[in-house]
Parts: sequence; C-alpha cells; structure tokens
Amino acid sequence: MRWRETKKGGKKEHKSALPLFTIAPFQRRLKAFVVDSFMLLMPILYIVFYLIYGSREGFAAHMLQGWLLILIPYGFLTTLFLKRNAQTPGYKAYDLLLIDLKTGQRPTLTQLMLRYVLLLLTAMSILGLFVPLLRKDKLALYDILSQTAPIPK
Repeated sequence: MRWRETKKGGKKEHKSALPLFTIAPFQRRLKAFVVDSFMLLMPILYIVFYLIYGSREGFAAHMLQGWLLILIPYGFLTTLFLKRNAQTPGYKAYDLLLIDLKTGQRPTLTQLMLRYVLLLLTAMSILGLFVPLLRKDKLALYDILSQTAPIPK
C-alpha cells in the first residue's frame, strides 16, 4: 500500500511473518525427541554396535560406515512415521503433529527428507540447536528451511 492511501485512511493489509499455527513448545518437542531416541535410535545403535560390529571397539574402527548404518535407518524410520501419520512415536506420546507451514497439511516426502538432512546438519552445529530458543515462533532451523512445523494435536 502506498503512503498516500494510508494517509487518506485506506486499509492496510499486513502479512505477518509468524505462522498462523500454534507451534508446539520447545520442551514438548525435546521430550518427544528423547522418546524417539529411545524407541527408534537405541535399537538401531544396539544392532550396529553389537550385531554388526561385535563391540564398541569394532564400531570405533569403522566409525564413518557405522554412523551411516545408524543414521540412514533412523532417517528412514522417522520419515516413514512422519509420512504415514505426521507423527513419530515421540510426537504421538506428546500429542504433536508435523505439518507443512504453507498448506497446514502433512508434509511431502521431499520436505521430510530435507528436514531430516537439515536436522543432522543442525545437530552437528552447536549454534543451530539454540535457534528455537532465540525466535519468537520457536521454530528450529530445519523446520524453517523445510517449511514444516510441529504443532499441538
């Protein structure tokens, strides 16, 4: 809207940068992540450490390959859960849903895969973990870039 129209009393449309959805509190998302870690990640860790490599020392000798054997199945499982129900076991336990910020519907497979890759990159940087604590909308860096958001159910 132009200044003259505003001065004459015209209505100004304001588009908010904040999403129209209520974003789930950071504490609930963190608790959901812990539940997912124990229900999904720990069994994978056990299988890789002890069934594939035989011990932690065997894993340490093949660290890169070991982490790939952990992170790829974990990403597949999380993406599968999120694609199917928009919830992981942790999200279900804390009544959270993952949505596409643009449509309000379930995220696409592309968004979910992008979100997981960005989650890994964010987890590797200490600074990226503090982004939700510094923003008004409490979105994490991987949510902002993948245009997804966890909301209360």
